[in-house]
Amino acid sequence: MLSVDPHPLLDVVAFEVTFLSPLSASPSPEWLVALLKPDASAPLSADDTVRGAVRDLLRHGGYKPTGRGKPASEYLVRAAGDGSLGSINAAVDVCNAVSLHSGLPISVVDLDRARPPLRIGIAPEGSSYVFNASGQSIDLGGLLCLFDAEGPCANAVKDAQRTKTQADTRRTLTVLWGTKALPGRTERAFSWYRELLERLGATVERRS
Repeated sequence: MLSVDPHPLLDVVAFEVTFLSPLSASPSPEWLVALLKPDASAPLSADDTVRGAVRDLLRHGGYKPTGRGKPASEYLVRAAGDGSLGSINAAVDVCNAVSLHSGLPISVVDLDRARPPLRIGIAPEGSSYVFNASGQSIDLGGLLCLFDAEGPCANAVKDAQRTKTQADTRRTLTVLWGTKALPGRTERAFSWYRELLERLGATVERRS
């Protein structure tokens, strides 16, 4: 279902999640929303070493992870710090909680909106996609991305609008963009991620 191009730094974990009901029918419980706070109790915490290692991972293909192009995990830290990180839906909330505390950027795509085959690799120069409902796009050249049959659809910075979760989403693919420079962190993040999803009643099937 998912192939991964060779990469000297990437330590990726990808897994499929099936929720009991559409996301619109299952609001995030209070315990999950509480994890979106920067001071919430969590098994992982991020620091400058983690942030630097993640940026180095994204730099490998020539991408510059700075400014508006910095890893999504760094945006979450800022949003959580100023109180603007709120609940979206259960799938995204679990993603944001784990990413916030682990320091690893994470992608979540709706599997029923992505078209197989799926592959992880570096996007060629000149590639881009729309990442929000306003139609803004991101230049993907040199950036590690998840690809489907139509092209890139997710990465560690901003996921594509066309495959984002929606109210009727029940099946997702999650990608933890880990790095070999942080041994064991990706697996620890996945273990906690799985625990949170199973607490919600979702099923998890690893793909990489």
